[in-house]
Amino acid sequence: MADQNVPPRRPRDEGRWDGRHHPTPDAYHDPYPSPPYSSGSGSTYPYGHPYPGQPDDPRASYAPWPGQAQPAPAAWPGSGGSTARRGPQWIGPAGPGPQGHGGDPGLPDLDDDSEDSRRRSRRRALAALGGTAAVVAGGAALAMTPQVRGLFGDDPAGDATVTRATDGNPNRPSGQQPSTVRTYTEQNESYMGSRAGAALKKNTPAGGRTFSGPAAAAAATTVTVKTVLAKDPARHLATRTTFGATPKVLADIERMGIDAWLRWQLDPEKIAPTKAELKLSELPTLRLTPKQLREQREQLNERGAQPEKEMVDATIARQIWSERQLFEVMVDFWNDFLHVAADFDGGEVYRHSFDVDVVRKYALTSYPEMLVAANRHPALLLYLNQNDSRADAVNENLARENLELYSVGVDGGYTEKDVRQAALLQTGRGVKDGEYVFREDRHYVGKVKILGFTHANGSKDPKKADAVIDAYIRYIALHPSTARYVAQSLATRFVSDTPPKSLVDRLAKTYTANKGLIKPVLMTLFSSSEFWASVGQKVRRPMEYLIATYRVLGVSPEASPDHKADDGKRTPYARGLRRIHDRLRELGHYPMGQPTPDGYPDVYVAWTSAGTMVNGWNEAGDVVNGYRREFSYVKPERLVAKPPTTAGAYVDALARRLVHQKLTAREKSLILGVAGVSADTKVDATFNGAVSAVARAILASPQHHLR
Repeated sequence: MADQNVPPRRPRDEGRWDGRHHPTPDAYHDPYPSPPYSSGSGSTYPYGHPYPGQPDDPRASYAPWPGQAQPAPAAWPGSGGSTARRGPQWIGPAGPGPQGHGGDPGLPDLDDDSEDSRRRSRRRALAALGGTAAVVAGGAALAMTPQVRGLFGDDPAGDATVTRATDGNPNRPSGQQPSTVRTYTEQNESYMGSRAGAALKKNTPAGGRTFSGPAAAAAATTVTVKTVLAKDPARHLATRTTFGATPKVLADIERMGIDAWLRWQLDPEKIAPTKAELKLSELPTLRLTPKQLREQREQLNERGAQPEKEMVDATIARQIWSERQLFEVMVDFWNDFLHVAADFDGGEVYRHSFDVDVVRKYALTSYPEMLVAANRHPALLLYLNQNDSRADAVNENLARENLELYSVGVDGGYTEKDVRQAALLQTGRGVKDGEYVFREDRHYVGKVKILGFTHANGSKDPKKADAVIDAYIRYIALHPSTARYVAQSLATRFVSDTPPKSLVDRLAKTYTANKGLIKPVLMTLFSSSEFWASVGQKVRRPMEYLIATYRVLGVSPEASPDHKADDGKRTPYARGLRRIHDRLRELGHYPMGQPTPDGYPDVYVAWTSAGTMVNGWNEAGDVVNGYRREFSYVKPERLVAKPPTTAGAYVDALARRLVHQKLTAREKSLILGVAGVSADTKVDATFNGAVSAVARAILASPQHHLR
């Protein structure tokens, strides 16, 4: 038998990346270009091209790969050791940790002040502010999926449930659970096993109950955990269910009430598109079908159009400007849970269709139907090499990830034998001429038994065979382990990096009772005391931080009046979105960006690095100052309608505008120090010229990092 059982190429298995970033003068050049358009066949790598590395940017931190947790230089703050290399200063819950030898030359200049003493003062102030929200991962790193995949026997026909000598290998014995042959159980949990993760678990709300509705739960729940965030239900709801609270969102919740606002958000079809969403017509490839994208490859290449990147650009625009915020949060959630990377060989043709016809279609309806649709979509079939699988040469990639990542989870009870039988069952599914096809000549016929799902699987007829596969997909999507896995993931996204078991159990019960419908599970979550008690227990990941910054600063999708015309190939709006997209790539976190099928981790210890934090602050400073002229901005001196005339009162007013609450006395003192004034100093609307620095410092505070 030919060895067709090739595992997905996972770049993170190969150590550090070795990429460099060479932007063009117009700052529009994609630092991570896609390969030329191709049919998806003949690629060296099952996922397309090897994913490039972090940019060699003076403002970038050391990182093994985009979005991955960064190792400490030699010792973590508080470990008693000393660092052994130059670079960014690592920051933990108590503030800045030990310096690398030779000072901290790796930290960038955070301001334009020419006085060295004030520069150091501002840097220390920002580090102290942001450090409160950071959590240093105590050496935890995401464990890798082994390269070796077990091979099927040479005789796949007959009864797949019968154990054969060739069923399995020393690394993956047929009866062994995958979790016992891996070095981790589940991605988020692998990070939370660190020292930092153990510390976070102490803040997990204990116990809880479900109330008659979200408003009742909010009114009856007392927040007892220690946090710098205001214990305001409206603010808490806004920051958890949107990509960033804004004055308008808070006013809407106040006007409509918690229950009515959530019902509105859970019915996104009735929410009118915003001006920014209507402007997405300026991204021309969004209107093209996969067939049209295939037929127009050469023309698109000549124009420099990149459909898979325009899809990401559009997602960023919706996250910033759409009023369908809970829907967009759920789209992002499913893009991590049922993950297909934007940048794979074939993504330029099929990934946008997957976004529309799978993720967005079912994001608030039914997960079983989403998983069925995904398993018939060319994007997933090509991404996980199902198109190469046939009865006499089985590729198990899709079958494995269906179990490990998309349904029951690695601890869900399946064995290596289950994976192999599922892979046999799914043979025949593939892609031809850009569309889903079932090839009966490739389909295995014979009895299968997978996690309790048993079927004779006795026909090669496409309709009958497809129906059996769909029945299996629905079975695993409704499996008790899937209910718990989805519940755990939703609770991690909306409640805490260490969600209480009591909540996960209730969400799983709702999922099962409602046969995988999403809205009932979300209503149970929002009606639970654990949700309302979890104020301050989630930290924004890099993309969430940056999107929230654009939202709260009131950036508008129209170009600034002084925007200089470009070459005419793209509108200012399209160029501006791509620049945000490129910046998020540099931060290692952008929509659908994880190259491997596990999606991005959803716990903050996976994202702790001083470099990422500082890059976020620098970008926030650019937005405050309106440097991306493809958009329009509120001038920093106009963020507060009637600025107070004393520095202390002005900081209070600006904090209420940007983070929706007052700062602590210590934080306020640090920010006044950034401006070099005292609380009673008389200031004008520009804060005596320091309003941009003050606004940026507030956006570096824990109140903006936490959600």
